[in-house]
Amino acid sequence: MTHFEEAKFLRQEPGGRHYNCAQSLLVPFAAEIGMEKEDAYALGAFFGAGMMHGSACGTLTAALMILGKADKDKETAKKLIDDFLAANGTTDCRCLLAAAEKKGIARKENCDGLVLELCQKLDEIITRETQ
Repeated sequence: MTHFEEAKFLRQEPGGRHYNCAQSLLVPFAAEIGMEKEDAYALGAFFGAGMMHGSACGTLTAALMILGKADKDKETAKKLIDDFLAANGTTDCRCLLAAAEKKGIARKENCDGLVLELCQKLDEIITRETQ
C-alpha cells in the first residue's frame, strides 16, 4: 500500500479507530522516520484539530515532523509551509475550517483533502531527495 492509499484508508476510520489529521500522515510515513506505526499514532494524538484548540493545522504540523525526522533541511520545510499558505491562505486550523464552511465543504472532507495533499507532497520530497 502506498503512503497515499494508507492515508486515505486511515481517514475512513478502519475498525472504528479514529485517526486525526496528524496521525493520518505520521502513521503511513512511520517507517521512513524510524518509528513503529503505534508510536507514530501516539505521537500525533494531540496534534489533530489544530493542537486540539484550532491553532496550527495538525496536517501541516505532522508533515513538518516527518521532514525533520527524515533529516530534510530548513529550506525544504519552509517551502512546504509557503506552498501550503499559497494554496490555503493560512496555516491556522480554525481559519481553514471556516473558509471551507463558507465554500460549503464539510469539515471531514476538507481535512481529508489536506491530508492527501500533504501526503503527495511528502512523497515527492522524500522520493526526489532519495533518488
